[in-house]
Amino acid sequence: MNREAIYSALFAKLSAIPGLKTKSRRLKHWSDVDKSAQPALFMAQTGETAQTTTGQPTRWTFKVDVYLYARTDGNLVPGTIINSLLDAICDALKPSPITGRVDLGIQGVEWCRIDGQIETDEGTLGDQAVAIVPIIILTS
Repeated sequence: MNREAIYSALFAKLSAIPGLKTKSRRLKHWSDVDKSAQPALFMAQTGETAQTTTGQPTRWTFKVDVYLYARTDGNLVPGTIINSLLDAICDALKPSPITGRVDLGIQGVEWCRIDGQIETDEGTLGDQAVAIVPIIILTS
């Protein structure tokens, strides 16, 4: 298992989403990302869990949070941009119709998927929208 290869493969898949002006694995707060650099995607590693069984190889679960930022000017609701980016992430992580899994093209990755509550702030009190998407990756 190569952790960096796994995280890099996920980032490459998400970075291919059209319309993103900024993509980074170094998290920034939305107030530090200029409006001209949004929509933006940031990926942060948030934890790893080992599952061990005697006589079996350790299985690892990697946790990642993907941060999406979109800022608009007055008339356009920023949530509309976030919604299309969320749809694009779901499409990027859509399971293969053949295997039923997203393995990121990496040997040893059993699956990768969105898991848990997606937190959103659609810019209700301003022009900045934010979403945090929890993703988990299981190795075999």
